Amino acid sequence: QASIFCTLLPVAHGDITQKGYEKKRAKLLAPYVPQTQGVDPALQKESRTQMPVPSATPTSASSSSSSSSKFHRARSGGARDERYRSDIHTEAVQAALAKHKEQKMALPMPTKRRSTFVQSPADACTPPDTSSASEDEGSLRRQAALSAALHQSLQNAESWINRSIQGSSTSSSASSTLSHGEGKGTSGSLADVFANTRIENFSVPPDVTATTSSSSARPAAIDLPPSGIVKGMHKGSNRSSLMDTADGVPVSSRVSTKIQQLLNTLKRPKRPPLKEFFVDDFEEIVEGNIPQPDPNQPKPEGRQMTPVKGEPLGVVCNWPPALEAALQRWGTTQAKCPCLTALDVTGKPVYTLTYGKLWSRSLKLAYTLLNKLGTKNEPVLKPGDRVALVYPNNDPVMFMVAFYGCLLAEVIPVPIEVPLTRKDAGGQQIGFLLGSCGIALALTTEVCLKGLPKTQNGEIVQFKGWPRLKWVVTDSKYLSKSPKDWQPNISAAGTEPAYIEYKTSKEGSVMGVTVSRIAMLSHCQALSQACNYSEGETIVNVLDFKKDAGLWHGILTNVMNKLHTVSVPYSVMKTCPLSWVQRVHAHKAKVALVKCRDLHWAMMAHRDQRDVSLSSLRMLIVTDGANPWSVSSCDAFLSLFQSHGLKPEAICPCATSPEAMTIAIRRPGVPGAPLPGRAILSMNGLSFGVIRVNTEDKNSALTVQDVGHVMPGGMMCIVKPDGPPQLCKTDEIGEICVSSRAGGMMYYGLAGVTKNTFEVIPVNSAGSPVGDVPFVRSGLLGFVGPGSLVFVVGKMDGLLTVSGRRHNADDIVATGLAVESIKTVYRGRIAVFSVSVFYDERIVVVAEQRPDASEEDSFQWMSRVLQAIDSIHQVGVYCLALVPANTLPKTPLGGIHISQTKQHFLEGSLHPCNILMCPHTCVTNLPKPRQKQPGVGPASVMVGNLVAGKRIAQASGRDLGQIEDNDLVKKHQFLTEVLQWRAQATPDHPLFLLLNAKGTTVCTATCLQLHKKAERIASVLCDKGHLNAGDNVVLLYPPGIELITAFYGCLYAGCIPVTVRPPHAQSLAVSKAACILTTQTLMRLLKSREAAAAVDVKTWPTIIDTDDLPRKRLSQIYKPPTPEMLAYLDFSVSTTGMLTGVKMSHAAVSGLCRAIKLQCELYSSRQIAICLDPYCGLGFVLWCLCSVYSGHQSILIPPMELESNLFLWLSTVSQYKIRDTFCSYSVMELCTKGLGNQVEMLKARGINLSCVRTCVVVAEERPRVSLTHSFSKLFKDIGLSPRAVSTTFGSRVNVAICLQGTSGPDPTTVYVDLKSLRHDRVRLVERGAPQSLLLSESGKILPGVKVVIVNPETKGPLGDSHLGEIWVNSPHTASGYYTIYDNETLQADHFNTRLSFGDAAQTLWARTGYLGFVRRTELTAASGERHDALYVVGALDETLELRGLRYHPIDIETSVSRTHRSIAECAVFTWTNLLVVVVELCGCEQEALDLVPLVTNVVLEEHYLIVGVVVVVDPGVIPINSRGEKQRMHLRDSFLADQLDPIYVAYNM
Repeated sequence: QASIFCTLLPVAHGDITQKGYEKKRAKLLAPYVPQTQGVDPALQKESRTQMPVPSATPTSASSSSSSSSKFHRARSGGARDERYRSDIHTEAVQAALAKHKEQKMALPMPTKRRSTFVQSPADACTPPDTSSASEDEGSLRRQAALSAALHQSLQNAESWINRSIQGSSTSSSASSTLSHGEGKGTSGSLADVFANTRIENFSVPPDVTATTSSSSARPAAIDLPPSGIVKGMHKGSNRSSLMDTADGVPVSSRVSTKIQQLLNTLKRPKRPPLKEFFVDDFEEIVEGNIPQPDPNQPKPEGRQMTPVKGEPLGVVCNWPPALEAALQRWGTTQAKCPCLTALDVTGKPVYTLTYGKLWSRSLKLAYTLLNKLGTKNEPVLKPGDRVALVYPNNDPVMFMVAFYGCLLAEVIPVPIEVPLTRKDAGGQQIGFLLGSCGIALALTTEVCLKGLPKTQNGEIVQFKGWPRLKWVVTDSKYLSKSPKDWQPNISAAGTEPAYIEYKTSKEGSVMGVTVSRIAMLSHCQALSQACNYSEGETIVNVLDFKKDAGLWHGILTNVMNKLHTVSVPYSVMKTCPLSWVQRVHAHKAKVALVKCRDLHWAMMAHRDQRDVSLSSLRMLIVTDGANPWSVSSCDAFLSLFQSHGLKPEAICPCATSPEAMTIAIRRPGVPGAPLPGRAILSMNGLSFGVIRVNTEDKNSALTVQDVGHVMPGGMMCIVKPDGPPQLCKTDEIGEICVSSRAGGMMYYGLAGVTKNTFEVIPVNSAGSPVGDVPFVRSGLLGFVGPGSLVFVVGKMDGLLTVSGRRHNADDIVATGLAVESIKTVYRGRIAVFSVSVFYDERIVVVAEQRPDASEEDSFQWMSRVLQAIDSIHQVGVYCLALVPANTLPKTPLGGIHISQTKQHFLEGSLHPCNILMCPHTCVTNLPKPRQKQPGVGPASVMVGNLVAGKRIAQASGRDLGQIEDNDLVKKHQFLTEVLQWRAQATPDHPLFLLLNAKGTTVCTATCLQLHKKAERIASVLCDKGHLNAGDNVVLLYPPGIELITAFYGCLYAGCIPVTVRPPHAQSLAVSKAACILTTQTLMRLLKSREAAAAVDVKTWPTIIDTDDLPRKRLSQIYKPPTPEMLAYLDFSVSTTGMLTGVKMSHAAVSGLCRAIKLQCELYSSRQIAICLDPYCGLGFVLWCLCSVYSGHQSILIPPMELESNLFLWLSTVSQYKIRDTFCSYSVMELCTKGLGNQVEMLKARGINLSCVRTCVVVAEERPRVSLTHSFSKLFKDIGLSPRAVSTTFGSRVNVAICLQGTSGPDPTTVYVDLKSLRHDRVRLVERGAPQSLLLSESGKILPGVKVVIVNPETKGPLGDSHLGEIWVNSPHTASGYYTIYDNETLQADHFNTRLSFGDAAQTLWARTGYLGFVRRTELTAASGERHDALYVVGALDETLELRGLRYHPIDIETSVSRTHRSIAECAVFTWTNLLVVVVELCGCEQEALDLVPLVTNVVLEEHYLIVGVVVVVDPGVIPINSRGEKQRMHLRDSFLADQLDPIYVAYNM
């Protein structure tokens, strides 16, 4: 069993906590524990919803005609979300999943803290609504086919990954004749595997489907009616019992096991074989990784198509000259005839508008609009102005009156949705439309106006992005009756605009399609002819009457033919899904206008109504017949309602678009004639834009039905979807274009876009125009089949082009729904879109998760969806995310607002509760990993540089010899002697001032006081401690003056001080200390119980507190025999987490102090302020040593005091008029973040930094340019000179190599190319170049210091501007590591190394372990020569070797930190070639999963790396040392030992 566990599949999860681990492993293995042979869960599920009879074979003999039999099964149950089934698709999915079955799957599950996914309470019994990407229930139906396909193609997981290489494909309503019995038997244990594996780390997807597209083809969302909804949603009980039994399987829980799983998963071959990867020439990465076309891919072979003409538009003698004329005629001659019936909430007719009333009210409104809104001389509205119509969907009567009132007044109505909140999804874009149409007036009803959101004082709120509107109520009681002599101007229809219909584009922008009066009239004529409307017929309209087919049939053609429309609003459908069927029955309606959604709802609810009859229908117009799943909806509806009198020939699918209006509609057939055929197309062919009848694999087929013929009077052609409008070949899929008088004329106010859409002249393959008739692009993809029948296979808005192949978002939604989505997906709400990451589109799938869905179910569903999509569409999903129910942005009718969802995804505000990213699977265009070439020898490099005229990269500070200062140096070799001399010469000169948080001096030390106290400590050491010269003494003190006195006391006694940050038991053991000096408080702490629990006090050396010492003179002060003797030990934790001590000799101490004195021009009348930790490195030197050597006064500010008073450091500098101040990055960051918004307050306090000449950040790392820049920028308002801020550079071997002093040029900056740095090269670029990194010089090299840049492998010198290790030679280099186990040979070469070539002097160099480069600048150094700048890039042992390239963690971290405002800090490290990114989340835990895709995207885009694991933790988890540097190795160890308590761990697949 256990072996299964190791073979993982690319799907993901993360669970790092020990507790969860055994549990999950047990669950993962459960399916393989011998099962109780019982009913297969899949079959149980089947029989649960069907009658108890095993109805797994297709039933319904009547359905033998054409391919319909595939769809029919006894559909009695509404308990299961039947509306989601397209049986064929589901079968296809099942089959595909079954193929993966043999190979056992186990995926690493993400770890998640429970609190992260508290679901928003969504009403559990709201019925499912698939306002899926397509805003359409229809998507549901394609499921069945998919499931079947999946059964087959997922049989073994290996094949899932490998098959992707061969590229067969499967999808949608496949013509599968699988009886339900066959494929199902196998699904049981597979389902178990998946049920128990969970993919938790999904990242949010990008967005491609413009769900908002307003074309009537996708109505809008679909809340399902509460019929027998969620009964028995749980799969058979046998699975759950299994899960419990296998619980206690012991397993060692280390994160590494998970990572091992992930690695095994990732070892599988990727999709393209290696030759298809593009090669990365070092200088530029190939940006457009256009994949090489596959020689076997299908290519179109037909001839060029010729445009197809519709039948001529018949001339009927009594057709009116304008639509308004028709209204006038019926309103005056047939006033009693019913025009429009509105229903109440329960679905009962509540009001019928007659033609007489419509005419008289429209007249009153027209008169009011033109004459009563302003004054006579200044009317508010003139003919031709645009007006917004804001009417709710349940009030067709008021809308119709307003619409015709506008037409009669010759103002242009723009119907829009009622805004519900100040910030509706897409509301801003509606505002843009209103603005671009110049709308200042909105018409609405009194009731609607009352319901609009108001401000406190009762005014209507200003909607986001909307222009200021004046609201006019059009209820009759507010309208003025027109005088007898006033008549509206009704002229014959011309090309002037009649109305504007809004449409939402794929990107979410809203445009207004302008329809002229003649187009409006011609379209009504064409519809009347195509649908053969006759006067007085009743039609039932379930669509939105404000736009698209609902408006064209129910409001316009209605009046043209004196029809009677019964309008069934969306709200009624929600409560009573059968209402439209009942209306058809009650009114004996001849025509019904519906969408697939309405067919589903009626089927679900049909049990409630046995006695309805649909025999009166001559046309059931399915307006989204263009959807891929409409065919199965129509078939299923027919099979159910044929027994209620529905005639097969009455089903008339049609295709529409806002721009081209009705494109095609199937005419009612002749009873008894054979029904039109279907096209069964190959999905693989479709993805290449080619029509191929599907032969290879019945699961990878898309079955589509025709949408009839071209409209009367129209002409149609098919052009290539991208590039110039070239006519397609007959077997090629393209965008449908229509030319007729009945189409839109433009996007209002957008001339450029208009030209490309409304004035298209098709061209032939040579590029020359074909004819001169302009066509309108419809936005639909399709082809013209045999007999001039039009077929639609998708929408331009839903097109996802991945690696050159086209996929349809709706098809992918259908596949997702076909994967047993009922337990997981809330109301079938799935959105699919693509985001552009790393030079290609990547598919993102986002679904709403049911509130009651278990983690198990969700994880199972996610893993299966990935496989299904891969199997059927042959395309990888980049990111799959589940969000809590009801949280995706909605369109007005409840569908998913795709562009807004995509925007949320990209800005990290989607808040998923589950996320799975599969970048390893679908990012196949990474450059090849770099193969390291055998290195060029050091001699050749040197010769090469000489030949090229490049100087060797070396630099040095001023020469100490020429600038010997006074006798001090000659006289006193040792710091102890300097202190004694100062105590005699200037006894009362204060050397140190220590400040507390209030800024008051708590302690001072003059030369004499310091000397005296040091003597007393030395005598105690000799007496109490019985110490000998050379013993180590630990100094355990808070930052302050006691630390300094104890240090000199040790020197006086000849002991070797070791400063230690209090209290940390581990460091005591390290230094083999003979004695500990400390304060009383700390001593109590060391001897406390807590300490005793942590460490054995008995093993400790003597502890002496120095608080009250006996006044005893020291017999003699120790003088070291030679300057090479050890003075003190400097211990520090390096960034890689190693605690290392270096030995500092007396000579090095004096040399260092002298170099700093010269560089900063320090002498006794100067004051400097130090805000640093005084325990190691340059911080210690500045705090304890420099003042004694140079005699200047040091004002000491312990950094921890800043936490209680942020102003402390800056106000001290200002108050004492300090010229030189030293701080750490942590202090600078504290001030930048904490005081950023308080600069005015600083001014008010009188803080002024104009006195500062140098403000130096002490660090051992690459300068943090962005921090120093923002610090300078922030405080320049209080006088800080931008030139003042600089950094130092030191390392373990030499604590101070560079320090910006007073003389010499300002620090310089350069921009280097990040890509070349990865190849260990430096390429300077201009500011703003892509992928550039700003580096700043780390101060000036100290006097007496020489630096050379060396190739770390060959140890040969490098040329100017080459990246290499920085080696240093100076009198103050440390004399070696202080090692505990005396294995000094190990790092001996860090201190005394010679260049392998080209150094005749055989200088001894110390290796800093940092990469950097030297660049000669145009500036002049203090010595008069050109200045050589040293740039530090980063520590060598921190770099990550990935894909053969060298990465500096800080670069990746900088990118990551920028991606989301809630990322407080970030650290990266590698573990077994996987890149692990740890981010601290400072927002709420709901945002944790938003970070996963953002982090993955940015690292891929900017660094060409795929992140393996994303760990989201609480703020403060990433360990940072006293200098503010991240301890990445500590972090790595804690992660692997499972000690981070992460909020979320995502394993990218």
